[in-house]
Amino acid sequence: MDSDRLLQYTFSLYSDDEVYYDDDDRDLGDATDDYNVLVNRVNSTSEKGYLLLKEDDLVQRQQEDITNVTTVLSIPRDSACMLLLRYNWDVSRLHEAWFQDEAKVRGSVGLLDVDPAVKFPQTVDKIVDCGICFDSVRKCDTATCGCDHSFCKMCWRSYVCTAINDGPGCLTLRCPEPSCDAAVGPDMINELATLTERKRYDLFSLRTYVESSKNIKWCPGPGCDYAVGFDDDFENGSYDVSCFCKHGFCWKCMEDAHRPLDCETVGKWVLKNNAEAENTNWILAYTKPCPKCKRSIEKNNGCMHMTCRQPCGYEFCWLCLGPYRGHDGRACNAYTKEGSGVPEAEHQRELAKKAIERYTHYYERWAANEKSRKQALSDLHKIETVDLMTLSLNYCQPETQLQFIMDAWLQIVECRRVLKWTYAYGYYIPKTEEAKRIFFEYVQGEAESGLERLHLCAEKELQTYIMNEDDDASEEQFNCFRVKLSDLTRVTRSYFENLVRALENGLSDVESHEAQTKDGTGLDQGEAGGSSSNVRGRSRSGQASDGSKRMRMTTTRRPMNDTQRHAAWMAGESSSNDQLGD
Repeated sequence: MDSDRLLQYTFSLYSDDEVYYDDDDRDLGDATDDYNVLVNRVNSTSEKGYLLLKEDDLVQRQQEDITNVTTVLSIPRDSACMLLLRYNWDVSRLHEAWFQDEAKVRGSVGLLDVDPAVKFPQTVDKIVDCGICFDSVRKCDTATCGCDHSFCKMCWRSYVCTAINDGPGCLTLRCPEPSCDAAVGPDMINELATLTERKRYDLFSLRTYVESSKNIKWCPGPGCDYAVGFDDDFENGSYDVSCFCKHGFCWKCMEDAHRPLDCETVGKWVLKNNAEAENTNWILAYTKPCPKCKRSIEKNNGCMHMTCRQPCGYEFCWLCLGPYRGHDGRACNAYTKEGSGVPEAEHQRELAKKAIERYTHYYERWAANEKSRKQALSDLHKIETVDLMTLSLNYCQPETQLQFIMDAWLQIVECRRVLKWTYAYGYYIPKTEEAKRIFFEYVQGEAESGLERLHLCAEKELQTYIMNEDDDASEEQFNCFRVKLSDLTRVTRSYFENLVRALENGLSDVESHEAQTKDGTGLDQGEAGGSSSNVRGRSRSGQASDGSKRMRMTTTRRPMNDTQRHAAWMAGESSSNDQLGD
């Protein structure tokens, strides 16, 4: 397919969306209407619901499951807790196993059917020997798991505390007697452990509850204690989650949030970044094997006379890999025909170099956008905690009317994340699908240009109003800046919605267009109907007014090069800027 015609089709296709701007008489505080939904608009397609759960919410759910088991099986809460731990907090599976064979379930858990009072005898006048320290103590100063093995409480405390400090294994603690399988339950932990150790034990229990659940996972954000509940069948759609700690991740694969990429592609990309395969490619591309011992050698300077390190010591020519003895004064510039093996090695080296260059191209841009996203998060925190108050004092406006700045930065953070993963998407576009690659690069380029414009405005121009040295920036100028930043935020969001939609559809517009072209339809019919598509600015009421902002992007029948496309976009921006400057 002709690349210029494809770009022309692409431009007309993604100019169909109408971008709405407010009239001049709009309330400047209306920008806050989109708060909390602005960023999520990029994720509006196939959006799924999830619930952020703090520790109190998780404890409540855990206690509800324990209550359920206690009621149905008519057992103490401590026994119910031990049974749920054994069955990974699966209430249905526990009920099924219990009613099928109660004795077997009790045996697997070590749950003895005894009166809880037996564990802590109250007899005062009887003396017994501790099975660990062999001291003679009163019966009331001992404890058991319900079995016949009595140990003094001092030894019990040491045993229990050591197990808790060792980690989650304390949840399945058994009687100190090696031959006994009786379980140490939460009731004994509460009686024998200190307050700090009881809290640690409860935390281990809560973590097993979350980690055993099919619908709840911990947020992987550093230092975050929130969990995320997500009920779905994992068949399609996005699973990107944004926690209260501002960490975004995919609930399904637990990698960083990666919409519009699927988890499989992200897994391949992450594995490639961490694997040794790229080191192998570099060695293949930039080294040559010693003709004798086959050890890889890198040439970074000097003449073509190479000497392999000991114990090999072989001397050879770097260019032809022939022995250097007898090579003095003889050029090796003649072309070697196939069959000698040298051309094939050179061919493999060139392929490896191209593969490295291609991977480096995408990886550098992937990493740069991730770095920019993290910096934007840092800038967002500073603006939220410091700069908003400064602006409020400089221009006598409440912080609620400065929410448009937060909206812009939240949009920047989200768009940097999306843009980062589009480079991983581009890397895996098959080389045979050239039309898709052109289509992808065009849509990605338009979105990236819009994001850079928004980021520049939010980062550089905003500082002018924050610093406001000698009161150079008036309130009227600040209000014009408000309109400009809000509009750039909306336009950028629109571009990224188009980008995400295109990638989630697998760039299907290209396939449909190719099919139409083969049938003799497509671009020609579209051009016959009209040669331009407009993105128009309208008022929210839908009525045109003299004060409304408009941004027009027009395509012509002639193929457009990069300069012409950029000029078309800049024409729309300059028109908007002229309005803002009035």
